[in-house]
Amino acid sequence: MTLSDNFDETIASVTFDYDDDDIVVIVGSGAGGGTLANELCQKGINIVLLEAGKRLHSADFENDEGLMFDRLSWMDRRITAGESLLATDWPFFPTWICKTTGGSTVHWAGQSIRFRDYEFKPRTTYGAIEGANLIDWPISLDEMLPYYERAEDKMGVSGRGGRPSLPLNNNFKVIALGAQRMGYTDYDASHMAINSVPHDGRNACDQIGFCMQGCKSEAKWSTLYTEIPKAEATGRCEVRHSSMALKVEHNNTGRVNGVIYVDANGKQIRQKARAVCIAGNAIETPRLLLNSESAMYPDGMANSSGQVGRNYVRNITGFVYGIFDKPVSMYRGAAGQGIIRDESWHRPERGFAGGIWLTSCGLGLPNVAAFMNPRGWGRDYALLLEQFSNISAIWTCGEDLPLSRNGITLHEKEKDQYGLPVPVVSITEHPNDVAMRNYSHLRAAQVFDAAGAIQTVESTLVPGSHNLGTCRMSDDPDVGVVNSYGQTHDIPNLFVSDGSQFSSSFTGNPTLTIVTLAIRQAEYIAERMRGNEI
Repeated sequence: MTLSDNFDETIASVTFDYDDDDIVVIVGSGAGGGTLANELCQKGINIVLLEAGKRLHSADFENDEGLMFDRLSWMDRRITAGESLLATDWPFFPTWICKTTGGSTVHWAGQSIRFRDYEFKPRTTYGAIEGANLIDWPISLDEMLPYYERAEDKMGVSGRGGRPSLPLNNNFKVIALGAQRMGYTDYDASHMAINSVPHDGRNACDQIGFCMQGCKSEAKWSTLYTEIPKAEATGRCEVRHSSMALKVEHNNTGRVNGVIYVDANGKQIRQKARAVCIAGNAIETPRLLLNSESAMYPDGMANSSGQVGRNYVRNITGFVYGIFDKPVSMYRGAAGQGIIRDESWHRPERGFAGGIWLTSCGLGLPNVAAFMNPRGWGRDYALLLEQFSNISAIWTCGEDLPLSRNGITLHEKEKDQYGLPVPVVSITEHPNDVAMRNYSHLRAAQVFDAAGAIQTVESTLVPGSHNLGTCRMSDDPDVGVVNSYGQTHDIPNLFVSDGSQFSSSFTGNPTLTIVTLAIRQAEYIAERMRGNEI
């Protein structure tokens, strides 16, 4: 029996009938999917939004890192492969993302950084780098700027649109002191999608400090309590929670016409669609396309180029801790607020391509313990943790280079609870990545030394990163999966609406750009639907 043969045709109590083929189905409710749903609803388009996780509310958030990790995280079986240390230290947890309504916008720290112009042109800027599979984006900063501004206003980004910056917390005050003594000049509170003043009906930041466990005051932008409720208020959006997409289907002309998913009761349902937009993160999006193989698409949907699942990029990240002789209490205040930009430009004389952000990142004790050394044990390790109140943390973030061998594939034998092949996430670092990380850790340690730290400690590789690039955009359908609007080259009514469409990882946090692309994509889809091209 094929997957398509095993579904439930019973029409339950839903806003839109399962046979309604005039709706747009969006898979995933995070930065891309949640934003796209609201934008399309505001344009008069009916949406069914499928979310694999449960719906939480701010009252469900607790200031407890361990409890909220279990409550928010995507813990379905995944396998880490490749030559990275992640395959050893985190063999079944290659990355930290959320399985809940709002996706990783519930968990993210709020850093909202625009691409620079050259970062849309990595192949032109960096030239050919041996072993890397670089291409330029088919879009420029000039094209993106008006959409960036709309996204920043939507998200209430601090330091933009006349909104003030957030106040500095202790963690960044320590880092800023070191930056000043180092001779750095470009550092400040950064641009954060956390309200510095009341905005869009939401409270200003209460400086609670548990930003990555869900924002109880709702000052941090998340599609959970911004885009999705606004979409639902139009009467044009139905969110189906605990609904895991299994396969995208198509008609005899090759156009998509529906999605099969498992609902909260474990039944397989077929929802018909006029168009499908996949925003399941850079692991689940290519996985869904690969699982949607058919006689017409034997290698998976939208995969005539063979690029679906390939060129997986993250950011080159890591933690460096400075230990001081007096309390810092880094966990107080906005967790990721504060940035040093001086190293964020492409300067090849440093021995690598791309730039680096040095940002503050206040963590609680459970995460410090896990990320300082995932295999940590013994007297020296315990002595470090005993000094938790005196620790300051810098999170380094740089551009990962795309490699063809890095990507998402389907395990040949192992299946998940839905009977689908488990995704295998292959990660091998390029020498550029290693050089970048070594340099960024050195500079972070020097910042702490300049600020008067009595000791500095580097983390090992951690799974907390950004997931991008497995369905990348390009003008050339032979080297990418989608065009500059996230529309697949192979199927005109199938779209990718998340970070999978990134052609490169760029230096900083991707969420702002994902939201920006979703706003732009919504205009494109609505226009094509009005013209009956979709």
